[in-house]
Amino acid sequence: MSRREQILAALAMTLTGHLPATVRRNEVLPEKVPAAGLVILRDGEPGEPDLTLNPRTAFYAHRAELEAYMAQDPRGGGEAALDRLLGAIGAALRVDETLGGLAETLTPSAPEIAALAIEGAPPLLTARVIVTVDYQVSDPLTG
Repeated sequence: MSRREQILAALAMTLTGHLPATVRRNEVLPEKVPAAGLVILRDGEPGEPDLTLNPRTAFYAHRAELEAYMAQDPRGGGEAALDRLLGAIGAALRVDETLGGLAETLTPSAPEIAALAIEGAPPLLTARVIVTVDYQVSDPLTG
């Protein structure tokens, strides 16, 4: 398994083990969000690496994306529940910022919060958080 896949799998496991919400990876948004919320990890973009030549090493600042969803009452509300979920995400990321030594560090962005209306479903509050994972490999395809 490549270092990139190990890191993303470890990130998913960390979130699953520490969040009250359901955690999924690279899934489409379901029609119904669990009462405790939903977090979808998107693999994101590793970007262009910084390279050294002797020994050849690629340094990545991989931008994975977390989408957090919380059901909203049609009359409004839900902001406090989404805020608690975001706090839990932050705490989960701080449990092991190296993901067992696979990464150098994890750096979450501030959340981008919005409301989402889905036909035939209750409205949702959403938050998008970019988690930058810094790591290095000797081979970008298998390292």
